[in-house]
Amino acid sequence: MDKVKILIVDDEPDILEFLKYNLDKVEEFEVYTASDGEAGIRMADEVNPTLIILDIMMPKMDGVEVCRHLRAKPEFKDTIITFLTARDEDYSQIAALDVGGDDYITKPIRPRVFLSRIKALLRRSNRFSDSDTDGVIEVADLIIDREKVNVTRGDEAIELAKKEFELLFLLVSKPGKVFSREEIFNKVWGTDVIVGNRTIDVHIRKLREKIGDHYIKTIKGIGYKFEF
Repeated sequence: MDKVKILIVDDEPDILEFLKYNLDKVEEFEVYTASDGEAGIRMADEVNPTLIILDIMMPKMDGVEVCRHLRAKPEFKDTIITFLTARDEDYSQIAALDVGGDDYITKPIRPRVFLSRIKALLRRSNRFSDSDTDGVIEVADLIIDREKVNVTRGDEAIELAKKEFELLFLLVSKPGKVFSREEIFNKVWGTDVIVGNRTIDVHIRKLREKIGDHYIKTIKGIGYKFEF
């Protein structure tokens, strides 16, 4: 099986080395690096990676501009792009996702969480398969089984109503992605179902009560995202 090509673009040598070291542990990954945005574009053109990890704050060309440049090319339309940054302001995250980013990872980076996020992105795009069971997502201390429609934390089973589970699974499917209220309505309730304006808010409140209030973040005027 061909290896999954991953390109890391970051102007901090220590970060590049740290991320490459952790990704190199996965036999199926082939890792490339670049130290600025312009070099990142050249390397992407050369190796055509499956996944690109972009730092936002870089010299010559920042990560947002790199992403915009790559998304304008047909060959990178479906490339997975995730952003890496020390900044956690909502506006920078929204800017990164608005230009076509698939995910958003903040520094400092925990190796196990980082690898879990990268593998999850690849699995959702059917680009990678490891020993994880299909339909099961492990995120933070939660295990979410889509086929069995259950959520566990350690030995504790967390009881969720059907729509609560579907809402949680949607948010967890792309950690860091901001889902708009309209997108949530369409994917969880469907376009043919009429529900009240407060329906999502009520389900979010119930989810926070059951799984903890630190996972799901409200983005005012836009929607919600899952973070860990």
